Amino acid sequence: MSTILHIETSTDVCSVAVSQDGACIFEEEDHSGPNHAVKSGTFIDHALTYIDQHLLSLDAVAVSCGPGSYTGLRIGVSTAKGICYGRDVKLIAVPTLELLCVPVLLSEKVHEENALLCPMLDARRMEVYAQLFDRSLREVRPIQADVVDADTYRPYLDERPVYFFGNGAAKCMETINHPNAHLLEGIEPLARWMFPLAERRFFQEKFEDVAYFVPFYLKDFVAKMPKKLL
Repeated sequence: MSTILHIETSTDVCSVAVSQDGACIFEEEDHSGPNHAVKSGTFIDHALTYIDQHLLSLDAVAVSCGPGSYTGLRIGVSTAKGICYGRDVKLIAVPTLELLCVPVLLSEKVHEENALLCPMLDARRMEVYAQLFDRSLREVRPIQADVVDADTYRPYLDERPVYFFGNGAAKCMETINHPNAHLLEGIEPLARWMFPLAERRFFQEKFEDVAYFVPFYLKDFVAKMPKKLL
């Protein structure tokens, strides 16, 4: 038995959910814009009240750990760490780009066995933060800050279909312009999609050090990018 509180604040969407044994039993979302400082606290209070009223024992808090918005991640992670301290439970970090793949796989929108998934988070101009996975969520290429042009993903596209999604994907499709490039719209990182990844980490005992854990800010990518690209 495992009861996990999930917090997702990496983009403009704020969402909180509770899962028990791999099933989502509570969720609240706000899509109105970056208002996490207000909304996340309210949603989390509702979620903890739900847990207590149903006499559930909270086992862990899972939080989206980036990359993503500096402010959003800071709010989400700080709140998650506070709950872990206060309730003496474990902290689980869920990478945002991996999280974006969950609704794609669950919706069965990708049919080709050899297809790759490319979740993207918007940065600026033609820059995105992207990662490549196969359909088993095995990493094919690690997270990179990409300045997208026609050749950025060509080595993969020349071999197999690649599905692009996330809030950085739509602006890139005309530039990528390849018959194997497919856009999936409306895919957002939401707390209700976190539970498969969080449950796996829970049973693998892949927990974070509550005292020292920090999220993976987008600014960390920018600091490493060649100056000529900034």
